[in-house]
Amino acid sequence: MNESFKALADPTRRKIIDLLRDKDRTAGELAEHFDMSKPSLSHHLNTLKHAGLIQDEREGQFIRYTLNMTVLQEVLGWVLSVTAVDAESKKAAASEKKEERRS
Repeated sequence: MNESFKALADPTRRKIIDLLRDKDRTAGELAEHFDMSKPSLSHHLNTLKHAGLIQDEREGQFIRYTLNMTVLQEVLGWVLSVTAVDAESKKAAASEKKEERRS
C-alpha cells in the first residue's frame, strides 16, 4: 500500500486517475490533457502501474489503461478506517470531558 500512497502523492498522477475514472484511455488520449513530454507521461503511468493502481492492455498498436479498482478500494478502505477510528476517538473524548464537567 505504500507504493499506492507514493503514487497518489503527485497531482499529475491523481489527474490521470480522475481521467481513467471516466473511461479507459490510451496514452495518447491521456496526453491530450497534459502539457508534458511523452517520456514524462510514460513515467507517471509506469509509477501508477507499479503501485497497482492502473492496468494496461495492448490493443493492436495502442496500450489501453484502466483503473485497478481493487487496489483503489483497498486504499480507500484504509483511509476510511483511520478516519472512522479518529472520529470515534474524538467522540469518546468529548463524552469524557462532559462527564468530568458534571462531576
